[in-house]
Amino acid sequence: MCVTVISLSIGLTGCVKEQDYGQLLSAGISVLKASSLKESDVKKTARLSAQQMDKKNRIAPVSSAYSKRLVRITKNLQRIDGMVLNYKVYLNKELNAFAMPDGTVRVYSGLLDALTDDQVLAVVGHEIGHVKLKHSYNQMKKELLTGAAFQAASVTTGAVGDLTSSQLGSLAYKAINAKFSQTDELQADQYSLAFLKGQGKQPSAMLDVIYTFQRKMGNGAGFLSSHPSNSQRIDAIKKAL
Repeated sequence: MCVTVISLSIGLTGCVKEQDYGQLLSAGISVLKASSLKESDVKKTARLSAQQMDKKNRIAPVSSAYSKRLVRITKNLQRIDGMVLNYKVYLNKELNAFAMPDGTVRVYSGLLDALTDDQVLAVVGHEIGHVKLKHSYNQMKKELLTGAAFQAASVTTGAVGDLTSSQLGSLAYKAINAKFSQTDELQADQYSLAFLKGQGKQPSAMLDVIYTFQRKMGNGAGFLSSHPSNSQRIDAIKKAL
């Protein structure tokens, strides 16, 4: 069910889900602001946020072994299902990776050190799954709608025009550390299985990723820090396999 919202002063009509409408009102967000936020705004904000995050991290040069390896692993994966993807390696010992709604994919060197090529591809597939299934998009859209920066932005400039570099950096940090729901994580795991199969790889590489993380870091760090327990993820992947 949705609530149709009409602003007679500018002739704006929008359909907002009833539960979302209530959340927006409780957060003090005008329906006009919510209706004016376009998907292109969210993706542009993601791109600008990624640029800020790139400035704050050491990026592996293209000549490095890390970059060459990631290029090899992601060969022919610059465009997937209409999404244009761009990859870089952060020189960081964390076992982590993330993707953003604009197609940004960043892999940490610590992850490359810990995993085989197929396991890295499984993680990349999982992160792409979050983008393809719009989990990342919905997270960033929510941050924009509930953030003071967007609420203060003028209608004419929208969410992107008035955001400062520090605000963009904050959005990027939240994207990297996003806590997806249990359902989102399990869906991204399933996407990765199909992704691996489509690349001619063994889908069981996704299962191997979880076992490797458990062995190296326990149950709650880096890539595996979101809601589902490892046992839940393992059971769901085994069932799918």
